Amino acid sequence: MVSKIVSCISGIIFGVGLSVSNMINPEKVLGFLDLFGQWDPSLIFVMMGAIIISAPIFFLFRNKNRPLFADNFAKPTLKSVDKNLIIGSATFGIGWGMVGFCPGPAISSLALLNTYSLFFVLSLLGGFLLTELVNRIIIRR
Repeated sequence: MVSKIVSCISGIIFGVGLSVSNMINPEKVLGFLDLFGQWDPSLIFVMMGAIIISAPIFFLFRNKNRPLFADNFAKPTLKSVDKNLIIGSATFGIGWGMVGFCPGPAISSLALLNTYSLFFVLSLLGGFLLTELVNRIIIRR
C-alpha cells in the first residue's frame, strides 16, 4: 500500500513538473525539436534540472540491494537491440516530432480538459490495442 501511495505522489509531482516547465504545451516541445527553424532551447533547462536533481539520488542509492518500497529492482532482461526496439523507438520519435506530445505530458495535459490532449491519449490507447492485436494475430500465431 505504501508503494502505491508513493507512486501516486511521485506521479503528481511529475505532472506538476511537466506543467510548470510547460512540457504539456505541444508548441513548446515542437519549438524545441525545430533545430533549423524557430528553435526554442528552453527545454534544455528542464532536462538539466532533472539531471541535477536525479544524479545525486542515483549516486546515493547506487549500492542498494533493493528499492525502498519494493522487493527488488526491475531491471530489463533484454540486453540487445532488436527489430522491435528499433521500430518502437522510431515510431515514438516520429509521433513525438509530429504532434509534440509523448505519453507523460499528454496524460498530464488532460487536467486542462484540452480536446487535443484527449484525442491524443485515446489514439495512444488505440495504438496500444492495435499493437497487441498485431502481436497476437501475426507474430504469435
